[in-house]
Amino acid sequence: MEHFNVIFEPDGRQVSIHSGATIFEAAGRVGIILNTLCGGKGICGKCAVSIGSEKRKVLACQYHINSDLTVTVPDSSRFYISGKILSEGVSSKTAIVPDVYEKYSAIDLAGNIFGVAIDIGTTTIVAKLFSLKSGQHLTTATALNPQRQFGADCISRISFAQTDEDLATLHTSIINCINELLAELCSGAEIDIQQIYEICAVGNTTMNHIFLKLPIAGLGCSPYKPFSVAAKNTPAAALGLAVNSAANVYTPENIAGFVGSDTLAAAIAVDMDLSSGKNLLLDIGTNGEIVLGVDGKIYAASCAAGPAFEGAGITFGSAAVEGALEAVVADGDEITIDVIGGGEAKSICGSGLLDAVAVLLDLAVIDSSGRFADTDKLSPAIRSRIVERDDAPAFVFTDDVLLTQKDIRMVQLAKGAVAAGVKILLGKVGIDESDLERVFLAGAFGSYIRKESALRLRLLPAVDKCRIIFTGNAACSGAELLLISELIRVRASRLAQRVEYIDIAAEQNFQDIFTDCMKF
Repeated sequence: MEHFNVIFEPDGRQVSIHSGATIFEAAGRVGIILNTLCGGKGICGKCAVSIGSEKRKVLACQYHINSDLTVTVPDSSRFYISGKILSEGVSSKTAIVPDVYEKYSAIDLAGNIFGVAIDIGTTTIVAKLFSLKSGQHLTTATALNPQRQFGADCISRISFAQTDEDLATLHTSIINCINELLAELCSGAEIDIQQIYEICAVGNTTMNHIFLKLPIAGLGCSPYKPFSVAAKNTPAAALGLAVNSAANVYTPENIAGFVGSDTLAAAIAVDMDLSSGKNLLLDIGTNGEIVLGVDGKIYAASCAAGPAFEGAGITFGSAAVEGALEAVVADGDEITIDVIGGGEAKSICGSGLLDAVAVLLDLAVIDSSGRFADTDKLSPAIRSRIVERDDAPAFVFTDDVLLTQKDIRMVQLAKGAVAAGVKILLGKVGIDESDLERVFLAGAFGSYIRKESALRLRLLPAVDKCRIIFTGNAACSGAELLLISELIRVRASRLAQRVEYIDIAAEQNFQDIFTDCMKF
């Protein structure tokens, strides 16, 4: 087979690759990871590069190499690991007694036994090092999930992993990333990696299956049945983790195909299994997880919000990386923005997206249906920000960030799915939004949004702001408890058995409720 030489600028890296390979494949060979949020289907447009001296723009995932080539990769198409990653979460009010270390006490009488709690998110990975004996947190390491190059959401990655070889590729990418984080943790705490004897890893059901090398085909089609929901103890060596050869990896129960052990861990972190009253836990991401506790009974559901809140499918959308517009407020005709890292806004992330749409509603630029309104009723300053893009109106926030009619529709679809899921779950158990005593918001997106914007868009139940509680990375908080305490593992197992899973998409009135919830 013929091979061609590809040079990547401005990096200067080169690779010889067979004819017919994509630029995306060639970039990966030299360690340049591109943003392919759609999983290489050519529909997100996030992997655009320039080729040749004429700088012709092409999509790296779609362009097949058939000659020697020079490729220029812009910053906007690179997959960076400098995102704003949420690592801290809520602290449990329940006293925790570390006891997992006892099974290793004969190995090291001095108690120099360490463990790592890992939250394997679809977008980000957080790893925390602990002393198993004292329960003391020592250091934290984070990264963006490298699987993102194969698709922004779980369905894209399931679609990618149609062969054993491709599934192994996903597994290897996450293991390599975790091994790098483990090395970083040990370096920061000045311990030997061989002193790590226990790992607790939580994640959604797809991430759990990929991590454990379990079949994932059943998660990609109805009835979306996981290969396993059971808690597991797996030798770390069997997964390729570079820790002590006697180390164990504990993964808690999954609840259903789209509600995983991360949701279970988050519920443990906020003590939902111990609470009375009416409490709602929401983790809003590509797949939204909902847990409802009503007078001791626990219900769970999931909703396919899609990746819009993480920037995918939005014209100038991105993850929460440097240069992303993360907050928008309006005072009359004056619009103020905040940008991650300062400087000029180059994109817009989920929290900024919610703010931006809320501002457009408040300024009457769009109406409750999401359509751009009559510009004659707007002030000259606001009217001047409305332009035409692709034969449809768009609103200019900065020179490089516009919000289009299509973007607003994407927000409506995402927030409509979440709101419909909550409404159906509440209706299923016979309570109103106003009955909710606490609404816990978990996860990165839920922790950075403004309550006012989320309520303005009808994303959250209509409760008083004081009832909305940010819990940060509650999944990681739960993983920390599960890492050090056998009692917490028993609690989690009992909670998993108590949960009644509701398939909201199968409800007879789902489509009508979803349509109504798309309105602002």
